[in-house]
Amino acid sequence: MPAGSHDQIDDVILRQLSQDARTTLAQLSEQTGLSVSAVQTRVRRLESRGVIRGYKAELSPEALGRPLSAFIEITPLDPAQADDAPQRLEHLAAIEGCYSVAGDASYMLFVRVPTPRDLEALIREIRQAASVNTRTTVVLQTFFEGRPIGIEAQD
Repeated sequence: MPAGSHDQIDDVILRQLSQDARTTLAQLSEQTGLSVSAVQTRVRRLESRGVIRGYKAELSPEALGRPLSAFIEITPLDPAQADDAPQRLEHLAAIEGCYSVAGDASYMLFVRVPTPRDLEALIREIRQAASVNTRTTVVLQTFFEGRPIGIEAQD
């Protein structure tokens, strides 16, 4: 099977694990009709090929005291400066995601903080650490995020 391909049984395994990473091999066995050892072999193959990159718990930002989320676009103050903003910002734990983007901005950051005042302080810190201009969009309500990737068999 080519490196990027998977079959319908893999689809079932991937779909279930993306919805609940704690699904047991026995449960996957029931859903696929394969033996536990056959499912385990497939899961290990998907892991070794990098299709499954890891497993993690989904945490509640509100319960952790970080209910305010925002997107921050950053552009360099000097277009000739080194393109090293991700490295200059990786120490800031409030930044959950850093994406290189097309358009006017160089990068889009996704951040979570406790309060508007904390957001203001973070923006100041980002500007100073990376020598960038910022444009911030505060998230008012999240309808969905972290959805499982659509999984379809590839030929």
